Amino acid sequence: MRNYHGIIFAYQTTPELRELVSARSAASLPFCGRYRLIDFPLSSLRNAGILDCGVIMQRNYQSLLDHLGSGKSWDMSRATGGLRMLPPFGLPEYHTGNYIGTIEALNAVSTYIRDIPQKHVVLMLGSMVANIDLDAAIRKHEAGDADITAICGVNTPMGQHHRFIVGPDGYVRRIDLYRRNDGEGLPGLEAYIIHKDTLLQLMDRCEAMNLYAFHKDALNLFLSAGGKMDVYVHQGYANAIRTVEEFYRANKDMLDPALRREVFPAERPVRTKIHEYVSTYYGESAVARHSLIADNCRIEGEVEDCVVFSGVRIAKGAKVKDSIIMRGSDVGENSQLSYVIADKETGFSNGTVLTGSEKLPLVVPKGTKI
Repeated sequence: MRNYHGIIFAYQTTPELRELVSARSAASLPFCGRYRLIDFPLSSLRNAGILDCGVIMQRNYQSLLDHLGSGKSWDMSRATGGLRMLPPFGLPEYHTGNYIGTIEALNAVSTYIRDIPQKHVVLMLGSMVANIDLDAAIRKHEAGDADITAICGVNTPMGQHHRFIVGPDGYVRRIDLYRRNDGEGLPGLEAYIIHKDTLLQLMDRCEAMNLYAFHKDALNLFLSAGGKMDVYVHQGYANAIRTVEEFYRANKDMLDPALRREVFPAERPVRTKIHEYVSTYYGESAVARHSLIADNCRIEGEVEDCVVFSGVRIAKGAKVKDSIIMRGSDVGENSQLSYVIADKETGFSNGTVLTGSEKLPLVVPKGTKI
């Protein structure tokens, strides 16, 4: 085990995800037929030999608890250390509303962070689809003399992001906040390797000054005081899920074999909660084109350009295209669904016709019967 401790931010409600997060956090969103978004940062930590990790939560975390359990699927079920779930430790000031920023979320669990035995902390976003080689990032961090290493990507993400401007010496000289397009610098993936003492100093300083944001406040304070921040560039696929469109697009991206290999490389497996299911049944009239279909489904209609989770039934004569159908949903005979995100255990009666668009997919909330 390395002298590093993981912290995953899984408290975000992200209202732009609308009905998808009415009863869950963004980190527990189902993805790509069998995974949850939090599987990606947890697996990145595990693949780098980091087996102690705290997951910061605030509300709507029951589905997250059900999925993570003791952490056994990620080899983090341990008598000492391992996976720890971090609600706000019963502090009343952190139950009055959503966290204003990441620094406030960190200070809500400050007693846990102060007790971390490791010297370094890896901070990661719980709703980021990226298989980051943290082993390489840590080697880069240890080869330099920076207190913080920011993990960045190569491609500009769909939504809002921060860009890190690197000087001739290879260190960050400024951060361009809240960008939505290309520009100077590298897009940040909201993942950092940071010395524990440096993190605590920033937390304490921000608390004393009533500051709450990690990037706008803490990192700018660090840079303005002459702190050194290095960068590690992740070369593969990366997408932070903050809107319905980003969730839809990221799932559809996994239909591309090249992008799928970037997210699921054999040398860095993505671990998830194990379910034992029977194989999917395809009827005589079934048609499945360019789709990802999980186990335990019953496909008798047509499926094209879709991501279909386990336990889904698509009846004879139904046509489902450009859609994401989550676990346990039932599409009746002669129904037609296009650009639809059907949450878990939804039902569509015979002859139902629903059509969204690529920019505005139609979301059907969990358990809805139409």
